[in-house]
Amino acid sequence: MQQLTPEGQNLVSELAQRHGFSTDAVTHMLFAVLHGNGSMAQFGHPEFGGGGQWMQGGMIMLGDMFNHALKGRVDSLCNDLAGVLARQPGLLQSGSFQSQNQGGAGYQSQTAGGFQGQSSLFVPDPSVNWWPAELGSPSATGSQNNVKYAYFANARRLAVDTGGSCWVYDTLDHQIGGFSQQQGGGSSITFTSQYGTVNLASLPVVMRNG
Repeated sequence: MQQLTPEGQNLVSELAQRHGFSTDAVTHMLFAVLHGNGSMAQFGHPEFGGGGQWMQGGMIMLGDMFNHALKGRVDSLCNDLAGVLARQPGLLQSGSFQSQNQGGAGYQSQTAGGFQGQSSLFVPDPSVNWWPAELGSPSATGSQNNVKYAYFANARRLAVDTGGSCWVYDTLDHQIGGFSQQQGGGSSITFTSQYGTVNLASLPVVMRNG
């Protein structure tokens, strides 16, 4: 699990006192709400009645289903945590971003918004924040098979990691909306922009491995 900074630990201690839970329980819920992108959480902790689920707007399910007082406390804690995370720049994901895999099965994931860890609450994880730090927080991130992407719309930069080698491209005037990885007779990466489907190799390389 990602580690908390001193600021993150202070936040957890303050919320634990405010809501009457242990720091361990609040830490567990902090990561649950973070992984739910600030609007939902799936959790499992004895102080919350075991396993349960929370969704912003008042929907909450606890293992201790008839304990309405506990439901109110958990809902209040989750709303406080969601508010804190929303105020952290670049931490929660927003918008839409697409990826597709063509011509073969493979693992893929695509998200929009900042990557978890771009926050004063969490110690950065080098395996997560793999792009050059000066690029800041990405507009979108994703991975497919052995390739990872991070798109920085404001900086007009695209970072691509293939097998531990990081390349940074100038995206020129492209407004990138998604990636796909063609497999079969030679692997190639393409992206979609307002100009249609474009091959990654057409972009200028501005940095390689720092």
